[in-house]
Amino acid sequence: MMMIRRRVPAQSILSRQSHELDSWLGVDRAQLPLNALRAFEAAARHLNFTRAAIELHVSQGAISHQVAALEERLGMPLFRRLPRGLALTDEGQALVPTVAEAFDRIGATLDLYAGGRLREVLNVGVVGTFAAGWLLRRLDDFNRAHPRIDLRLMTNNNRVDLAGEGLDFAIRFGDGAWHGVHAEPILEAPLSPLCSPAVAARLGSPADLVREILFRSYRADEWPRWFAAAGTLCPSLHGPVFDTSLAMVAAAQTGLGVALAPPAMFSDELIAGRVIQPFPAEIVTGAYWLTRLMSRKETPAMAAFREWLNATASQ
Repeated sequence: MMMIRRRVPAQSILSRQSHELDSWLGVDRAQLPLNALRAFEAAARHLNFTRAAIELHVSQGAISHQVAALEERLGMPLFRRLPRGLALTDEGQALVPTVAEAFDRIGATLDLYAGGRLREVLNVGVVGTFAAGWLLRRLDDFNRAHPRIDLRLMTNNNRVDLAGEGLDFAIRFGDGAWHGVHAEPILEAPLSPLCSPAVAARLGSPADLVREILFRSYRADEWPRWFAAAGTLCPSLHGPVFDTSLAMVAAAQTGLGVALAPPAMFSDELIAGRVIQPFPAEIVTGAYWLTRLMSRKETPAMAAFREWLNATASQ
């Protein structure tokens, strides 16, 4: 899973982190000892002046001098000098997180300007089955076509809060009827039984499934609908319930039971023979949809992703 962060103007980020250091050091931001703080942060990570100097391409003496100057300015030691390396004092331990986070934020912000143009962040939540079975293998095409879009993915099990999770889009499975959400269909994913080769060898007809453990999802009508489509009475269902097809099919591969899942999302497993689709009968219970809040204005990055997704899904 990738980390999602709210997009903040670069000037605001730099201002906030400078203010945090101002408060800790008690100095005007124009007088912040940035070189000394950089030397301190590197030395704190390595607990060694020499390795910090190699990282920053300066001499060991320069690192030692910068840290000593910072300690003198603060009026307290930040390191204990040991025969073999360094140890942070309590004061040094307290300062490290603030300084490290400030430099991390600066670095992350500058990364968005790679190549001389601002990169646009796009936060997308994706139901795990679609991510693993379809999207991830195609993402390289999107990245090559849109190098200035910083795509960040968060997988889920089809339960998602667009506003609460700060998402621009969410790819979900269902009927497209979500309150306050604009939904655009991507592709259908019919369901069919999937099982291990050993289980498939025992199945001559759909009626033989009555002797197997049938894995279920939280949609209770799926197996009854499939048996109706196959022209066979549905047995009493008592198998384990899964909240994701990924886990269900993984369990089916071990031979523990039979999953009812979308074969289109498990093409690699089918081609490799790790799972078998024993019967051709399929049922359509929903589709994968690209969703966004109706109140969310589409950005150029959102439009690019939507257009790429639709074009790719239609191939």
